[in-house]
Amino acid sequence: MSSEERRHEPEPREHREEGPEVESETVEEAQGSPEDPGSVDDVDVSGDSAAEEPGPEADTGDETADEAGNTVPVAEELEAVRRERDEYLEALRRLKAEFENARKRQERELARVREMASEKLVTELLPVLDNLDRALESEGDIREGVQATREHFARVLGDEGLAPVASDGQHFDPSVHEAVMSQPSEEHEEGVILQTFERGYLLNGKPIRPAKVVVAHQV
Repeated sequence: MSSEERRHEPEPREHREEGPEVESETVEEAQGSPEDPGSVDDVDVSGDSAAEEPGPEADTGDETADEAGNTVPVAEELEAVRRERDEYLEALRRLKAEFENARKRQERELARVREMASEKLVTELLPVLDNLDRALESEGDIREGVQATREHFARVLGDEGLAPVASDGQHFDPSVHEAVMSQPSEEHEEGVILQTFERGYLLNGKPIRPAKVVVAHQV
C-alpha cells in the first residue's frame, strides 16, 4: 500500500473516540459533579440559620431579670409582688386597729379625768351649800351669813383657778371687756371703764366670760 492510501484510510474507532472522551472528562471536572461536597459547602446559608434559631439570650416573654441580674420567671416575680402587697395591707390593718384602740383609750381616760374633776369641785362646794342652808334657817338679818358664804364660795373657785377680771377704772380691753354702752365724761380719758354691769372671770388665765361695762368717751 502506498503512502497516499495510508494517509486517506480512516483511523481505528478507538483512536477516534479517545479525544472526545478526554475532553468530556475535563469539562465535567471543571463544572463539578452534583455529588461533589465542595459545591454545597461553597453556598452561604449562615443568614437563614441565624434567623431561624434564637440565640441563648433571646427573650421568650416568660422570664425577667431581678436586681442581681438573675433571670426569674414572671409567675414567680408576680407571686412575690402579691405577697409583698398582702404584707403591707396586713401592716396597715394592724396600724389602723392600734390607732383606734389608742383613740378609745384616750377618750375613756379623758372622761375619767372630767368625772374626777367634777367630783372634786362638787365636794368642795358642799360646805358652801351648807352655809346657805344655815343662813336661811337663822332668824333676823342674814346679810352677814350670806357675805361669809360668798367669800367661802369665792375661795373654793379661786383654788380651781378662777379669778375676777379687773374693770372699774381700767382702760377698755376687748379681750376681757364687753362694752354695753358708752357715756360722755369730762373727768375720765377716752376708753376708761366707768361702771361694771356684770363681773368677768378668768380661769387659769384664760377668759371664760367678759365683763360687761360702761366706757367713757370725750364730748
